[in-house]
Amino acid sequence: MATIGETKMESTNGEQVSRHQEVGHKSLLQSDALYQYILETSVYPREPEPMKELREVTAKHPWNIMTTSADEGQFLNMLLKLVNAKNTMEIGVFTGYSLLATALALPDDGKILAMDINRENYEMGLPIIEKAGVAHKIEFKEGPALPVLDEMIVDEKNHGTFDFIFVDADKDNYINYHKRLIDLVKVGGLIGYDNTLWNGSVVAPPNAPLRKYVRYYKDFVLEFNKTLSADPRIEICMLPVGDGITICRRVK
Repeated sequence: MATIGETKMESTNGEQVSRHQEVGHKSLLQSDALYQYILETSVYPREPEPMKELREVTAKHPWNIMTTSADEGQFLNMLLKLVNAKNTMEIGVFTGYSLLATALALPDDGKILAMDINRENYEMGLPIIEKAGVAHKIEFKEGPALPVLDEMIVDEKNHGTFDFIFVDADKDNYINYHKRLIDLVKVGGLIGYDNTLWNGSVVAPPNAPLRKYVRYYKDFVLEFNKTLSADPRIEICMLPVGDGITICRRVK
């Protein structure tokens, strides 16, 4: 079956080959077969049952393209364990796949401040999160994140208290999020920004056929990537996992 933004074409020898109708798709790998190999060899066999269930439920959502990919969920789960994260934040929850990956990685007394403008999407995955026994780790706030962050910054007791922060929300506010989050994450802590390769559009020529939402946010993503690259307070690593994720480690 063709993935989103992909069609099947007949080659000269009669075999079906993939030809993308636009720049990029959920995986940035050039080979769909290679991406499927990663999923079937590394991701799906080790995916916790609650995450599998939530992934399958989310696939039925009309905006399922918004969910975190399974390989990225596995990466986040491993990363959180490696840094022994305990106090975390997530901006942009959707149905909660990445949130569940985080909750499963944290110790029993770990905490996640989760924010999203749509509680209905979050409640779609909440029964699975509750069944997994990790709902007590999550404090969900419905509404825009920026006012909450501004309120937190006023109280200096919140500065430098977060071990890990994951952002997968409105790309036109990524710079605004970063300005605030850099004070809230601890020195040595991590911030992960999703979609920083934005369907591969960051290298697309001006006349490339892009979906309207991809074209709209492209310049915001490009400007944000430049901002991170020039920020002396962080070390960065941009990875071609999922739709691109940039990991920032606060050093100042």
